[in-house]
Amino acid sequence: MKEIKKDDLSMKIGGKAFIFSASIILVLMIFSGLLTRILPAGLYDRIVSEGRTLVVDGSYREIARPLYPIWRWFTAPVEILFGPDSLTPIVLLIFISVVGGSIAVLENSGVMKALIDFLVTRFAKRKYTLIVVMIAFFMFITGFVGIYEGMIPMIIFVIPVAIALGWDSLTGLGISLLPLAFGFSASVTNPFTIAVAQKIADLPLFSGAFLRIIFFLVIFALVCFFVIRHARKVEKNPESSICYREDEILRKKMLPAAGQQPDVKNSITKGQWRALVWFTSWIVAAILLVVSTARIPGLSDLAFPLMTVFFLIGGMGGGFFSGFNIAEIARAFAKGVLGFLPGIVLVMMAYSVKHIITEGMIMDTILYRASEIIRQTSSVAAAFMVYATTLVLEFFIGSASAKAFLMMPILTPLADLVGITRQTAIMAFNFGDGFSNMIFPTNALLLIALSFTVISYPKWIRWTWKLQLVILVITSIFLVIAVKTGYGPF
Repeated sequence: MKEIKKDDLSMKIGGKAFIFSASIILVLMIFSGLLTRILPAGLYDRIVSEGRTLVVDGSYREIARPLYPIWRWFTAPVEILFGPDSLTPIVLLIFISVVGGSIAVLENSGVMKALIDFLVTRFAKRKYTLIVVMIAFFMFITGFVGIYEGMIPMIIFVIPVAIALGWDSLTGLGISLLPLAFGFSASVTNPFTIAVAQKIADLPLFSGAFLRIIFFLVIFALVCFFVIRHARKVEKNPESSICYREDEILRKKMLPAAGQQPDVKNSITKGQWRALVWFTSWIVAAILLVVSTARIPGLSDLAFPLMTVFFLIGGMGGGFFSGFNIAEIARAFAKGVLGFLPGIVLVMMAYSVKHIITEGMIMDTILYRASEIIRQTSSVAAAFMVYATTLVLEFFIGSASAKAFLMMPILTPLADLVGITRQTAIMAFNFGDGFSNMIFPTNALLLIALSFTVISYPKWIRWTWKLQLVILVITSIFLVIAVKTGYGPF
């Protein structure tokens, strides 16, 4: 039986990166706890409409501060697994574990290397075309179809391809994670952001698409420029990459000897080919499942658990076809789960920030205070206040649709009052919700994505902060255009 060491895993969070990221989130947990002692507890009335819970504008009232001791700030990461909203984090944690275990099975059986060699052989002479095509694909999936979470595991395959083509892990994230998040932010027909918000605001479904398409194309061009510029820099001087050391394990596995090309036909066994076909078939089926059920309320809730099952079947079957026995598959799977354990801890801590705010009963207070400020501002300032308010709430609520049901019933009448169109308010909401997904360490999907790589949160911020500043300028320009042109229909 093959001995599988944890050090054999290409993708795992290092000790220093974990401690740094966990420290940042811990500070945010304490800050959230302090807010529960500073801000008064408050509550909006809520109504249920078409199975969704909406807040009632004008119903805010202060309530008695709940008994919420300090020690519970630090047990919140565990409490999220037993609270009323526990299903979402539990499903995500199981998903991370299954993906980590399945990938470890494929990696140790040689299937991952076979897949990478195949892709590198196909695209070695069209590398930069591949970058543009993949960015376009990921942005389209999120911007038009709204599939974000379901595409995150694709990062695991893109990173090694980027390494094998002579780039680094950050280039891989730029090809996958950046367009996923920015496509979601630059949504044109995203059912989870645009459709939900427009429905609450009584706007025609997907109206105002013309300006959103222009914005989408601008962001697409920006992402392509940013990633290709970085890839060319790394290709010219690999040691200029800020993750050069972290990529060493992957580089040794993925890069062929100098002057050689991977011999795909002779290096892949028949069993590995079968495993490759088996695994990719199940992954394609998982993606199609998510895409086809995204707009169906009842089935969309089952898409993520089913995709977890598909990954498990694909990984286990791939191990069998590669010649692994049950014991070897189990050992590899367990090592894979262990390698992703730090990511699981970080996700639990990230979810606990919202839990602390909710238990302290100040979520509605934050929204009420922001709405009162918006009421007293000019039209341009109001649009930016909606943007800022969404950014603040993004710290605590990662789900775009959940924020829409919380905010839009209040923002819709506010938009009419301060002289901005409802369509503009939705644009500001969408900007605040999406782009911050790539900044805030409380965003579980960002932590999941980074846990699939060797990139720590600090290095991610170091790489993307200038891009985020450019995004801030571009979104601000589009918001001003929307206000000044009366972006509508209303």
